[in-house]
Amino acid sequence: MDNIILIGMPASGKSTVGVVLAKRLGYEFIDTDLLIQKQEQALLREIIAEKGEDGFLVIEDQVNADLEAERSVIAPGGSVVYCENAMKHYKEIGTVVYLQTSYQTIKERIGDPKKRGVVLREGQTLKDLYEERRVLFEKYADVTICEDGLTLSETIGKVVEVFGQE
Repeated sequence: MDNIILIGMPASGKSTVGVVLAKRLGYEFIDTDLLIQKQEQALLREIIAEKGEDGFLVIEDQVNADLEAERSVIAPGGSVVYCENAMKHYKEIGTVVYLQTSYQTIKERIGDPKKRGVVLREGQTLKDLYEERRVLFEKYADVTICEDGLTLSETIGKVVEVFGQE
């Protein structure tokens, strides 16, 4: 239970917060999107284009559910909350922290969702995706950190505070 798993929308800062948080805590940092790309020898958007959203989610579930880690900050992709095996595994090996960010902030940060490798179904808008995932993030979160109005440093400070290591 000594891992910290950061969940949230794409562009919520999971990787950025995760790297700095890991340094502050003396933990390893693991970006599971990079593990997926390494395993599949392709970029996320290429995997989604080739295997479709459902095929990508099967791979994402497998990579995340199989991850062995200790004293690590783990930043899975935003769609990991659709992966039951992965989320069950994460609840067993660590504390799940939801980096909550408003839709407006996500919209401003994300640019073109398709270029970022965001799993959007046919006809689904970013707003639809945000609302759908928000419910799942809240379901799985052990801790929620609202990032709105916070700097990167303040967000990291709040996470560190939760884990009593300040």
